[in-house]
Amino acid sequence: MKTFVNTVSKIKREHHVIDATDQTLGRLSVQIAKLLMGKNKPIYESNHDTGDYVVVINAAKVRITGNKLEDKVYYRHSNYPGGLKSITLGKMMEQHPTRAIEYAVKGMLPHTRLGAQMNKKLRVYAGAVASKAKAVKPVAVRKPKAEKPKAVKPEVAKPAVKPAAEKPAAKKSAETK
Repeated sequence: MKTFVNTVSKIKREHHVIDATDQTLGRLSVQIAKLLMGKNKPIYESNHDTGDYVVVINAAKVRITGNKLEDKVYYRHSNYPGGLKSITLGKMMEQHPTRAIEYAVKGMLPHTRLGAQMNKKLRVYAGAVASKAKAVKPVAVRKPKAEKPKAVKPEVAKPAVKPAAEKPAAKKSAETK
């Protein structure tokens, strides 16, 4: 018989500060995603959030290989007719350098509520902001709400059931003799 071990209560979350200077975008994102999911721990379970907190600094200095600066395009839609918006990776790195890492990591996490919970433990900064990196507070883990006690209905005394009267034995007919 297997015994249930509550691994959620045994999770020890660590804080990792990663410097993105001269690291390739995709390889860096894989490392971050593994830390957020908790795949580096022996207690990893795919249906629990066992990951750590990750702070990425110097996101503007990440290395992008090949022609991705001009060729890679991110799309989004405003849900209005003609509302398709697009931006290249090069333009995104100029305007919002942290979003490239955030989008890459988000695509590697599960696309469920659990993945959204993992993604909340990621902080990305464009420069070397040591003071902000130290001041990152862990996201409070929500405890499940206590269940309300169910209202107990008072038991009503039921009348005693009379035993069924025995049926008189059937008379044997003369034909069966």
